[in-house]
Order: sequence, then structure tokens, then C-alpha cells
Amino acid sequence: MEHVTRIVIIGGGPGGYEAALVAAQLGAEVTVVDCDGLGGASVLTDCVPSKTLIATAEVMTTFDSSYEELGIIVADDTPPMEQAARVVGVDLGKVNRRVKRLALAQSHDITASVTRAGARVLRGRGRLEGMQALDGSRKVVVRAADGTEETLTADAVLIATGGHPRELPDARPDGERILNWTQVYDLNELPEELIVVGSGVTGAEFAGAYQALGSKVTLVSSRDRVLPGEDPDAAAVLEDVFRRRGMNVMARSRAQSAKRVGDRVEVTLADGRVITGSHCLMAVGAIPNSEGMGLEEAGVRLRESGHIWTDKVSRTTAPGVYAAGDVTGVFALASVAAMQGRIAMYHFLGDAVAPLNLKTVSSNVFTDPEIATVGYSQADVDGGKIDARVVKLPLLRNPRAKMQGIRDGFVKIFCRPGTGIVVGGVVVSPRASELIHPISIAVDNNLTVEQIANAFTVYPSLSGSIAEVARQLHTRKADGEA
Repeated sequence: MEHVTRIVIIGGGPGGYEAALVAAQLGAEVTVVDCDGLGGASVLTDCVPSKTLIATAEVMTTFDSSYEELGIIVADDTPPMEQAARVVGVDLGKVNRRVKRLALAQSHDITASVTRAGARVLRGRGRLEGMQALDGSRKVVVRAADGTEETLTADAVLIATGGHPRELPDARPDGERILNWTQVYDLNELPEELIVVGSGVTGAEFAGAYQALGSKVTLVSSRDRVLPGEDPDAAAVLEDVFRRRGMNVMARSRAQSAKRVGDRVEVTLADGRVITGSHCLMAVGAIPNSEGMGLEEAGVRLRESGHIWTDKVSRTTAPGVYAAGDVTGVFALASVAAMQGRIAMYHFLGDAVAPLNLKTVSSNVFTDPEIATVGYSQADVDGGKIDARVVKLPLLRNPRAKMQGIRDGFVKIFCRPGTGIVVGGVVVSPRASELIHPISIAVDNNLTVEQIANAFTVYPSLSGSIAEVARQLHTRKADGEA
């Protein structure tokens, strides 16, 4: 009888469930071990919920900032003296109920597709047991919520356990006033004054969203600017927008502690200053879920941060053990996790596989405006990592942007000096997540600025700015400009 390859996947997020679909399609016997529900943090507590909340915030911002300019009249009973009063409000309880409903529906859809593909889904926590057996197999022990255990034998194991919010020792979330990003969806009322600690992607997204929903927001950033890891021009635009909309952005301010004082929260900064609000959201990074899984005993090397070391085809240092997603610390993106998981299965099951290429990854910050990036960055160019020419064009000049009342944002493209091959790009605009795709295709396929410039765009359209930037880069190359 022919041996069927047994795959055990620990973790049901994008890295795990995408790997399960691939392995099942390639004929393996697949078991997905998961304790929270398929989709993982991405679907249940992170990506899907936050972007759903942001969708409501986006409508609010568009309405608030554009309706007068676009000639829209809102008739209501506000007395003339109070005509500037806000006429659009939000029911946060209702918004959050929708958020949770959509997240669960997405999780159920994923479970259905994984089961339909022929994989088995097992509820519980998985851990590796000992080293590889002589026949090359591995043992995975699954502990269910009721304490019962089941031992699985696998020819290959994929660890895709994700991460959890990092906590400061003196700012532990209580789920009521001091919150991490998984707990905000339990709020029934809009925080009156929200202090957001951390100005990375998560902090910036939530700060912008709650500001738009009607909270008075203070963003505490330990760095010089918001989004320190993003394109500096893009971060500057966003910070300007935040301040213009009334957000209190505190740069170079490190939070040391947060504590409840009745119905208020006091946040103490490293320099001794104290700021108060009705709620505090801690967004100070994530910690990989790699503890208590028997990884090091099984020969899996961990980095100092607790992340699992992997190579370009998702292998760990232990034979037959692969890893994907946030637990690897490669890129905290659902798309990258999914790619790592698929690559692991293609590799182990002998299918054609291309190693992970991080220079073709596109990502998006779902603030308003959105910030989308792909390929090499401004930091790579400034740091001499790659020689590239850059053109940046403000959206303000774009006819479609004018029509829609869009004032903030730009398109920026990086290309090689000699060949004009596109190596990166940044888009700051509403729906930048959609607009980045043509630049992603260019980066992935080594297209030149000439090829982008010569492709038809719709007039008027925001994508017209992409072609215009490409034309400028092409013309300057033709003129011999370095």
C-alpha cells in the first residue's frame, strides 16, 4: 500500500490554512491543530476586525471633510447658533457587533473550505514531542480544552502559531479602560478621550479610526515621527493630516506606565509627564507564540526575540519542521504568512517552488489616507542599498483627485538609472491598497517605466498619476538626468 504523506499544521491563521489547502490538493493527509478558530488572529482579532472598523471610520472622515466642498447639504434640526455641531454620529456597539459578526463568518467560511479540501480540523493546542524518529516522522501532542491529549504522527510539521500583543509590565490591559488591540471590539460606547500608546502601523490605524469615529485622540510616539518604519514622506503626510484633524500627536514621548484611577486612565511618560484619558490602547508590538511548544527540544532554533528562524523555503533548523507567519518574524503580513505556508508545502511535497522574495511584497497601512508600498524603499535608496532614481507626484494635481476633494497624498516610483526597471513604489491616497497593484506587477515582472507610461489609463483616474510618474522618470532618463 502506498504511503500517504501526513502533514500536521499547528495554527489555523493565514500561514496554516493556506498551507492546509495546498497540502490537501497535493494529496497529503492534513490535520490542522487550532485553538481559537480558523483564520487566526488575522481574521478574528486583527486584520479583518480592524479593517472593518476602519471602513466605518473612513465613511465618517469622507463625510466630515468632503460634504461641504462637494456641495452636499445636510438638513437637520440643529439650531442656527450650533450649526457647526456634528450631524453624523456612530453607534460603536453596533459597529463592533458587525465587526465580530463578519470576523466569525469569515472564520466559518475558511473552516468550510479547509474541511471541503479534505483536511481534518482538531481543536486544541499542539506541541512537538522529542526529536525526529528514525523513519523521519515527528510526534505532535494535541491538548484539548478539557485536558485530554491526542498524539499525532507527522512526516512534516508546520508551525504557524502567530503572535500576541506585547504588554508593558506597568501597563497591563484590564479589558475595560486599558486595552490591547484584541479587546477594543468589546467596547459598547465610543471612548471619549483615547490615549494610543505606540505609533507603528497598529497604533496609527486605530488612532486615525477612533479620531474619525469621534473620540478625542492622543497618540504617544516614542520616536521622532509616526510610522517610523514607513516611507518618511508618507509618514509626514499622515502626521500632518492627523494634527489637522485635531489629534494630539506626542513625538519622542515614551510611555512608562498606565493605571486606572476610577473611570480615568493615567499614562506616565518617561520624562515624568502624566496624561489622562477615558481609555488607553496599548499598541507596543507583538510577541511570537513559540513558548511551551517543545520547539528547542525538537531541534528548532529560536532567535533571541523568540521568533523561529527559517530559510527562504520556510524550513526551520529541525528536519521536517517548517514555520510560517508572524511566529517567524519575517513580515507581519497575512499575505506573507500565506505565501510562507504555501511554499513550505510545495517544498516538502516536491512541487515546483520559488523561494520567498521579500522585495516583491506589497503592504498597506489602513489609515486615512492609506499608505501602500512595494519593493525597495526610500531608506534603501538613501542608505545606498540600491541605486535608483525617484519621482514623486502630489495627488493634488490629479484631475480625479480634485473632483473627489482629495488634497493629501502622492505617487512615488523608484527605478534603476540605466534600464528604467521599476524596483519600488509608494502610494498615499484613499484606496492606496488598490492603486499599488500596477506598481507591484511592474516590480514583480521587471517592467520598465517606459512600459508603464505607454499603458493606457482611464481619464480621469487616480491611476493616471502612476503613468504620469512613469512618464517623468522615462523622460528624465531620455534627457540623461541621473
